[in-house]
Amino acid sequence: MTATTVFANVRVFDGTGVTEPRTVAVHDGLITDDVVRLANAEMVDGDAQVLLPGLIDSHVHIDTRSDLEQCTRAGVTTVLDLATRDLTALDSLRGLPGLPTVLRAGMPASAPGGTHTTKMGFAGSSAVTSEPDAARFVADRVREGVDYIKIIVEDPRMPGTAALPAPILAAIVTAAHSQGLLVIAHAVTSAALRLADDAGVDVITHAPLNRALSADEAAALAARGSVLVPTLTMMRGVSAAVGRKPMFRLLRRLRVAPPVDYAHARGSVAAARAAGLTIVAGTDANNQTGAPFSPRHGTSLADELGLLVDAGLTPTEAIRSATALPARTFGLNDRGVIAAGRRADLLLVDGEPTVDIGAIRNVRAVWIAGARVA
Repeated sequence: MTATTVFANVRVFDGTGVTEPRTVAVHDGLITDDVVRLANAEMVDGDAQVLLPGLIDSHVHIDTRSDLEQCTRAGVTTVLDLATRDLTALDSLRGLPGLPTVLRAGMPASAPGGTHTTKMGFAGSSAVTSEPDAARFVADRVREGVDYIKIIVEDPRMPGTAALPAPILAAIVTAAHSQGLLVIAHAVTSAALRLADDAGVDVITHAPLNRALSADEAAALAARGSVLVPTLTMMRGVSAAVGRKPMFRLLRRLRVAPPVDYAHARGSVAAARAAGLTIVAGTDANNQTGAPFSPRHGTSLADELGLLVDAGLTPTEAIRSATALPARTFGLNDRGVIAAGRRADLLLVDGEPTVDIGAIRNVRAVWIAGARVA
């Protein structure tokens, strides 16, 4: 690793657009204004390419080193794992040179008899049985040193669904907040989203597939300071996969199952943007057997940004949803922008991503903590 790197003639994404060609210096893993050491620096000719903060994927499931390597190649330098059955295995992948920073929730809270414990292999202790048991669940996660709490919020009207009742949801949120931890809720229908919001969760992941958020609902979420991680890539994949299942089509005709349509998720993003609700990019990338859809680690974040633009965000807003906004939401105050003193997680791309978001795929080089990675 060269202690100092200087990017010359590089255009910089500054959160509002792209600057004219300029110089950016990095020393000992941090961006710096100090030019004293430049004589011994490794020089990188930006050739008018665009330098961006390393991208943050705010919803993934990491199983292997290969998952993280795929992220790195796509310029994703920070990932938030939102449920793992084996926290020890996941932690063995943290802090490795040249790989993304990994934050994690550990096991998510779910209802007794829910699919997470009966079919997906999560320990029975992750089921929360009562309001007093909520404190036990959160205390277990605190002992594991997790970075935030995840709750599975299900729609109690869905056939065959085990759903945590509202008082238990609220008790989990209260216990988590008392420990200074954010709460992220999985919610895929409008009813589940409403339950999550009523419980006071901080972040809602997924956008409803049964109907779009109304303007009033989006405004209420924004007024409370909530954050939405729509995972449009996953929602589009799930909608297509579920729509192909004969049993689901039968239940729809019988009006037993709710409508599942990607257009509703897309419409929710449009409503959220209009209301000023904070939108953060996440993909739900996973390798899980039996998952309705498995976005690829790394490259799916570019897909997600493209879908966010299709849903109404500007390319600049989409880039912020994977840089400054998740950094702010999750307290990652050392990254997310290119500024002196910030961690030098950086991505160099060809093209103009603030005009054509597809240019985010044109990765020329990636740096993690100031070290260039393959």
